[in-house]
Amino acid sequence: MNPDPWLPRPYRVVGRVTETGDSATLTLAPDGDRLPEFRPGQFAMLYAHGVGEVPISVSAIPGDGTLVHTIRAVGAVSRALHDARPGTVLGVRGPFGTAWRLDDDGDLLLVAGGIGLAPLRPVLRHALAERPSRRVILIAGARTPADLLYQKELRELSDRNGPDIVLTVDRGEDGWTGHVGFVTEPLATHPIDPGQTTALLCGPEPMMRFSARTLLRRGVPAERIEVSLERNMQCGTGLCGHCQFGPLLVCRDGPVAGYPVAESLFLVKEL
Repeated sequence: MNPDPWLPRPYRVVGRVTETGDSATLTLAPDGDRLPEFRPGQFAMLYAHGVGEVPISVSAIPGDGTLVHTIRAVGAVSRALHDARPGTVLGVRGPFGTAWRLDDDGDLLLVAGGIGLAPLRPVLRHALAERPSRRVILIAGARTPADLLYQKELRELSDRNGPDIVLTVDRGEDGWTGHVGFVTEPLATHPIDPGQTTALLCGPEPMMRFSARTLLRRGVPAERIEVSLERNMQCGTGLCGHCQFGPLLVCRDGPVAGYPVAESLFLVKEL
């Protein structure tokens, strides 16, 4: 039976990993009946008791009934979730939203900015586990090296000669040997097969907009580009209307959308 989308299920924090100065990854285990399994790109509404509720995409799908979310502390609710320690009970509703396209043939290109790497992490893991022969490219950016998520995991993947990983930061620091600049710079030059590449973009809207334009100039078809939209999602089902983005209700029609749909919306100032 499908869960009531309005009733949070109790989930207990069973693991917490500090990722950066303002981001942490929580592993949540059901404290009773568990929710249906999420797909990469979908999100949950996480409720901190006495504080409020916010949408957070899954950042891993272990397949054992637990949920994994990477949370950046940017407001009162996300701060309370970020600070939750093992043993804390949170409320969870979901799964909500659309998922990334994973069944296309050809190469897979992931482009992430900041916390936008979190919703793409399940895609990376899925691709490596299900189709290890598929070429996977990850171009991820952050403000500084200290703001990059999942650094240990990405180093281990690079050491295994798995995905092609390019990391870039806005400001380098002592000891940083990677790229310095916006993600669009390595994206413009990194070797790809445009006609055989599916590109998934997640991060700030300007980053996604300029990254998509870079890919279009390189010959990647618009229908092979997907973006993750963020809006003021409050109910998770699209009924309250706070998540309206042009003709879309992001809770219901997103967050993942094809670029042919998102392109015209990105062109409208302050929409």
